Amino acid sequence: MAPGVARGPTPYWRLRLGGAALLLLLIPVAAAQEPPGAACSQNTNKTCEECLKNVSCLWCNTNKACLDYPVTSVLPPASLCKLSSARWGVLNFEALIITMSVVGGTLLLGIAICCCCCCRRKRSRKPDRSEEKAMREREERRIRQEERRAEMKTRHDEIRKKYGLFKEENPYARFENN
Repeated sequence: MAPGVARGPTPYWRLRLGGAALLLLLIPVAAAQEPPGAACSQNTNKTCEECLKNVSCLWCNTNKACLDYPVTSVLPPASLCKLSSARWGVLNFEALIITMSVVGGTLLLGIAICCCCCCRRKRSRKPDRSEEKAMREREERRIRQEERRAEMKTRHDEIRKKYGLFKEENPYARFENN
């Protein structure tokens, strides 16, 4: 961007100009196709390529017929043309069904395997080496601390005995004998 030029929203006239340019580029593409009013039946007994130039046509190989594609259903009905011999664009419907089944099955299998792996990993959470080492060190520190406490207690007890300040187990025992 040039220095000193303010950046802001695109002017409305630029949007119109871009839309007009896009429209001019698409006109030759639309003109190359047959008009939508042209009946597909005109291409019967011709080649598949000629029939399929019009995207609303369906080619049937068994009787070499060019038919209007039944837009109310996804797949053409068997009464119109068998799936094995029907073509629409570059699609062979049988191959499309098989391919979609394989892709769908592969996706479902992949998802199931991922879920199983994740669940198994969560279920058997074995501590790794670093966690084991940290737990071992914590246990060693706890044991050393207990040993130090016991040593300190014995040392304190010895000092109390020396000066006669030893705590009795039951300080009220001498009152009970009376």
